Amino acid sequence: MYDRFLAILKSKGLSAYKVSKETGVSQATLTSWKNGSYVPKYDKLKKIADYLNIDVSELTGNNNYEANRVPIIGQIACGAPILASENIEGYAPACYGVRADFCLFARGDSMIGARIYDGDLVFIKKQSMVDNGEIAVVLIEDSATLKRVYYYPEQNKLILMPENPKYEPLVYVGDELNQVEILGKAVSFSAKIGYRG
Repeated sequence: MYDRFLAILKSKGLSAYKVSKETGVSQATLTSWKNGSYVPKYDKLKKIADYLNIDVSELTGNNNYEANRVPIIGQIACGAPILASENIEGYAPACYGVRADFCLFARGDSMIGARIYDGDLVFIKKQSMVDNGEIAVVLIEDSATLKRVYYYPEQNKLILMPENPKYEPLVYVGDELNQVEILGKAVSFSAKIGYRG
């Protein structure tokens, strides 16, 4: 993808530095992209594409890149996310390589240590179990929360760990586990962007 980006720049007589300055996409992001250690998120690719007056697909070489739209679930009912059309607030494009079933807006500041802020979109892959230390959306009675999960079966104990020292861990043991359900693993996070219905 970066080689394609450079070829487009060359054809337009532009430098990566100028694109960075004009779009606000940092030089560090472009350098990481060049080194192959990072692919910019969709919103950054869209800024670059708009500045270059091209489609994102010309940067990615993938016409389905933008079509990888993930439903934003606005409600949780009956213990599980409901993907019925009336409960979908819109769609968000997942960044390159992300496979997610739905996404939710993060609320509050309990996960800021993981760089997840209020209003960020969290992309979720549906699964009922996650590995210890992974971030998951967890349903507690009728409320969904985003936390790191630690499960100790020998003690029949579940710890939901925030990433902000001002919050205490949530601990569930024994029969209390019946009120807790893992909805899915967080696979990507994105600063809040516009989305289309």
